[in-house]
Amino acid sequence: MATHRAAIIIDAPAPAVFEALTKPELVKLWQFNKEVITDWKTGSEIKFRVELEGKVLEQWGTILEMRVNELVKYNLFTPQTDKEDKIENYNVTSYLLTEQNGQTNVEIIQEDNRATGFIPVNLTPVIAGLKKVVENNLLIKQ
Repeated sequence: MATHRAAIIIDAPAPAVFEALTKPELVKLWQFNKEVITDWKTGSEIKFRVELEGKVLEQWGTILEMRVNELVKYNLFTPQTDKEDKIENYNVTSYLLTEQNGQTNVEIIQEDNRATGFIPVNLTPVIAGLKKVVENNLLIKQ
């Protein structure tokens, strides 16, 4: 399985980053308008939904591991005409948070064996969007 990584330093403590990773209205801001539906408990379902050009697109999977303020890990299936909904066609996404001196290093790790899966160039805008949402959200709260 191909593994791709990207990382960024966010000028905010880990709880603020974790909130942006798990609060649906904030997720929508950095996940390109995707709505997330889950209770964020290990073993629970997770679904991302977005409407594009009048069509509803969904991805679904399972929360694999959650550690508050440290880790969010889930798998997802993205429907494609040539792929069946089976575990080998799911990708695994992890967000690792490490706080130091009031800043949080966020590493996104994407494990994906699909030929049309994520590549590092796709991951950078995702975590850059997360950084923007977290840091702007902190400014609003101050």
